Amino acid sequence: MTSTTWLRPVRFLAALVALALARAPAVAAEPPAPAYEAASLYQLSDAESRSISPENQTGRKGQGGRTPIDQGSAGAVAKDLGVGWKVNPFLVIAPGERRLLGEAKGPGVINHIWATIGGSATYRSLILRIYWDGEATPSVETPVGDFFASAFGRDAAPTINSAVLAVNSGSGLNSYWQMPFRRSFRIELENRSKTPAVLYYQVDYALQPVPRTAGYFHAQFRMVDRLTPRSVYTILDGVRGHGQYVGVYLTHSSFSPGWWGEGEVKFYLDGDKDFPTINGTGEEDYFGGSYNFQRHDAHGGAYEGEFSSAYSGFYLFNKTDVASQYYAKDRERRVGEYRWHVLDPVRFKKDIHITIQSLGWQYPPLRYLPLTDGYSSVAFWYQAEPHAPFPALPSDEQLEWKPLKAPAADSPPR
Repeated sequence: MTSTTWLRPVRFLAALVALALARAPAVAAEPPAPAYEAASLYQLSDAESRSISPENQTGRKGQGGRTPIDQGSAGAVAKDLGVGWKVNPFLVIAPGERRLLGEAKGPGVINHIWATIGGSATYRSLILRIYWDGEATPSVETPVGDFFASAFGRDAAPTINSAVLAVNSGSGLNSYWQMPFRRSFRIELENRSKTPAVLYYQVDYALQPVPRTAGYFHAQFRMVDRLTPRSVYTILDGVRGHGQYVGVYLTHSSFSPGWWGEGEVKFYLDGDKDFPTINGTGEEDYFGGSYNFQRHDAHGGAYEGEFSSAYSGFYLFNKTDVASQYYAKDRERRVGEYRWHVLDPVRFKKDIHITIQSLGWQYPPLRYLPLTDGYSSVAFWYQAEPHAPFPALPSDEQLEWKPLKAPAADSPPR
């Protein structure tokens, strides 16, 4: 036997294995996850683009712009132009009405939701609900303003330029959260106010395969008017299952003079009890800032500086500089903050619980000061269904912002 003769049976077996593999049926490839990067836009796809708006409330192919003139919300001003022009661009949602905005069969992914709201109903009187795959309870349930990081209302809407939410000039509300569905989605809006709401909106989605590993999008609202002393605010709790937390929009109402944002954000994951797995260093730190969000003007004056970036942002409802009403007694200050975990989702396998402390400063002597501030929030996460029940929403009266108190008479002048 030559030195290579023994290799012949090995090569023969290898050839048989290769032939068997070549004839074996191909395993279906996992469909790709939705693309977030512009660099992938050149890749062609079999996905089918669809969109729901008042001009095509079914989203079906070739059904846009068919509203008869006599049924259109703008029929009176479009009557000289006729069907196919701008006949039905908005919906009027009556007081107490719960309106279906759109539904579709899957599989697919919602890629963008745009809305702007007119009429006299406030942002917090309008409740957005989204249901996946025929579920009985919504996976998204939140006042519409809070969902779009604009809890203080139309006249106080900030400019937000972030990776997943944008609030543009004219109170244009935009969501770019990716929302996969397998069998269906259903979107509703409830007007809990005593006045009509005028809604312009568009839901852009694609009919396409959804990866087996895709979780469902969730958004949950919570609020508390005032915390009790030495208690913490709960951002998210009661979540059960496998998923990942992807961000929060938080409003903070501060009632004490001076700095209000020393409280730490804590993440209790998969059975954590007394101590969390992830422990932040302070409120402004978690939301991407530092040192009281403080900036200085050309004259050396200090103020809290607003910002909007891809993954975090901070803005003020009622602005002041640190040298004047910042230390006023009995003065409520309201701020909005967002933090998106797009590149750093917080993953959990069984459960997740998130809190933030209410903490400021007292001096002299210099010590932390537990506060009794007010908070509201919308937490965003993905998880496998089914989801646990959400806490009941507050009443419309409880949700509405109360008039701000004037600073105390002995407060420093501006």
